Amino acid sequence: MSGAAPVPVSLIHEYIALGIEIHQVYGLTESCGPACLLTSDDAVERAGSTGKAFFHTGIRVVDGEGRDCAPGEPGEVLVSGAHIMLGYWNQPEATAETVRDGWLHTGDIATMDADGFVTIMDRVKDMLISGGENVYPAEIENVILSNPKVGDVAVLGIPSSKWGESPLAVVVRRDASLTPEEVIAGCKGRLAAFKMPKAVRFVDEIPRNPSGKILKRVLRDQFTDIAVD
Repeated sequence: MSGAAPVPVSLIHEYIALGIEIHQVYGLTESCGPACLLTSDDAVERAGSTGKAFFHTGIRVVDGEGRDCAPGEPGEVLVSGAHIMLGYWNQPEATAETVRDGWLHTGDIATMDADGFVTIMDRVKDMLISGGENVYPAEIENVILSNPKVGDVAVLGIPSSKWGESPLAVVVRRDASLTPEEVIAGCKGRLAAFKMPKAVRFVDEIPRNPSGKILKRVLRDQFTDIAVD
């Protein structure tokens, strides 16, 4: 069973190839338990998805105006049910912002297909905007991680004089021969031009919290001096 952060599709297939059953769960502290579940029955066909709404749970994906998104259209995940939190302790303003009309606003970006399967793309706060287009780092990370020479990766936005923001790939090498050019070349044909990493930096380790989530704030502080045209 996996959770905490989106699992790279390449890693899911590695486990499945070993005969290991994969159950993916999506939830958050504020939902007081799972919100979505992907069972092993759907693990291969729906690799990358976090499954459908959990028992007695409502799931919506909405746009910036609060309207339900069309199937496949990215939006924010909303969760409802008797199990969601009543509020944050002594933080009425934060509570009012997060829980509205019985729906918990998660801050996670996802798509939902016509069958109700939810695919988490990224956090709203981690999304970058390049040339007016929304770019989700997790999508780029999945592509880069499919390179067997890559051990780990995190993508974040850096200033761009032309596009506003551009993707920076921070990579841990599994193979010391890996070059920045190889990382970028591996994305060609698999990502739109505006999603392509414009810079690559190698590190020994990607900072993560105890639950395995990438500490993007730490990385941003580390690479404040990088900008691209």
